[in-house]
Amino acid sequence: MTTDIIHVPDLGGAETVEVIELCVAPGDTVELEQSLIVLESDKATMDVPSPKAGIVKALIVKEGDTVIEGSAIVELEAEFEPVVEAAPVFASEPEVSPDATESEGGITSKAEVVSEPVEPVMSEQIVIVPDIGTSDPVEVIEITVSVGDMLSEDDSLVVVEGDKATMDIPAPFAGEVLEILVEEGGKVTTGDNLARMMAVAAPAQDSVQAEEIVEPSVITIEAVTSPGVQSDSEALPVISEAQELGSPGVELSVSADIYAGPASRTLARELGVDLRKVAGSGPRGRILKEDLQGYVKNAVAAAESGQGVGNGMASGIPAVPDVDFKKFGEIEIIPLKKIHKLTAVNMQRSWLNVPHVTQFDEADITDLEDFRASLKPEAEKRGTRLTPLPFLLKACAHALLANAEFNRSITSDGENFVQKKYIHIGVAVDTPKGLVVPVIRDVDTKGLWQLAVEVNDMASKARDGKLSPAEMQGGCFTISSLGAIGGNGFTPIVNTPEVGILGVSKSQIKPVWNGSEFIPRMMLPLSVSYDHRVVNGADCGRFFTYLVKELGDTRRLAL
Repeated sequence: MTTDIIHVPDLGGAETVEVIELCVAPGDTVELEQSLIVLESDKATMDVPSPKAGIVKALIVKEGDTVIEGSAIVELEAEFEPVVEAAPVFASEPEVSPDATESEGGITSKAEVVSEPVEPVMSEQIVIVPDIGTSDPVEVIEITVSVGDMLSEDDSLVVVEGDKATMDIPAPFAGEVLEILVEEGGKVTTGDNLARMMAVAAPAQDSVQAEEIVEPSVITIEAVTSPGVQSDSEALPVISEAQELGSPGVELSVSADIYAGPASRTLARELGVDLRKVAGSGPRGRILKEDLQGYVKNAVAAAESGQGVGNGMASGIPAVPDVDFKKFGEIEIIPLKKIHKLTAVNMQRSWLNVPHVTQFDEADITDLEDFRASLKPEAEKRGTRLTPLPFLLKACAHALLANAEFNRSITSDGENFVQKKYIHIGVAVDTPKGLVVPVIRDVDTKGLWQLAVEVNDMASKARDGKLSPAEMQGGCFTISSLGAIGGNGFTPIVNTPEVGILGVSKSQIKPVWNGSEFIPRMMLPLSVSYDHRVVNGADCGRFFTYLVKELGDTRRLAL
């Protein structure tokens, strides 16, 4: 029997999560894959299963605690010893000649320091799937390397996806990829072969070839220490140029929607770069090391030219001063939930980067509401509710197909449009935790009943906090409906990188002139905000005319 500490597995991009339930107690006997605790982020709930069978000796966390990936949660007395593979053999340290001298401010290297060049040790090895926290097969959704690639330790090899999370599997050592042993779409589990690599153990860093001698005036080793630090090993790292360019108190945490591997995240921490500001160029928007290097290069160039740093984010905006509200009366400080903070950051980024224009119109939905009311008995038989939202989704899908300008995004460099060939529409949902936007996919291919079921299901998952990050990504356009809450109109903020959003207010009976008399009609106030870099007023006029016509005649929704 061995005692092991169980840690929080890969959280799929989430920074911190809350422990909302303890499923075991000290002394309990647990089986492989039995749930230990339940975690909740601002977007999803997930169980942490036991990676092995055994007896719970102690719980390291309690309900309400906040944990991150790698946090210790349970002390488990396992029933068997874990199998550990032998580590590759590395080159021994070269002998250093006593003729090597050290001078103040640097190291002087002589030709006699290393008598012979030290060749790197190379050995062919098979990389296997490490413990992924489940015995169920997971799908290989992306292969991030090719045969012949030279990798550093922790560079991502493949990305796998299970029922609860997406995770990178990194290279356990540096070397060359000789063969990839899996395919995209294939299933793997712990212990399966992933790739064949030629592992490379580099010679010690203090080895110096005779022909590579550098004058001591060029190479210096400086220690930057804080007061009271005695040892050079405790020297503080020198702040990189990229960190100096950032604003004070730069936030290095990464939100759940960031798609980057361990190596990219490590490099981002080293450079002091906020991954949320970096556009990924890899498959599915994955952030690569080259993207980080390009971002820092642009940041340096922008700083030298006196421009702002970032992807078009306005800079130099005066901060809002803090106010001591206590002097006016009694107050209470209420901490923002994480989802509120993320929403605030996203909305501010969109408002500052996107030149917003909003146009208003009304749709006559009298016939639509009569038709919807006639379908109520059938909806009850189907066990669902038919709200106006499926009709709005269908009408917007038709309008997007007919007006391709609204189904575009603009690249971060402002040089190209991305024309999307699919119709995915986000629906803003108000939940007890805050505003979330689940995405309904392929709206143009689905009927009203199917859309009604999906909308109700997504809304329920949103209110229960069980939406996955994937269910809130990929939207082309967004609908934000106030419904019965009220209001005659509002200006919704574009959910960038989308270029348009529809605001829906409260419908009401109004007198409408039909050419001979005023008749009562049910009118729905609508507003469309759009990115003026991509869409102009004429484009929106055509989009609005088409949308209003679709909503005014339900027969057109069947076309």
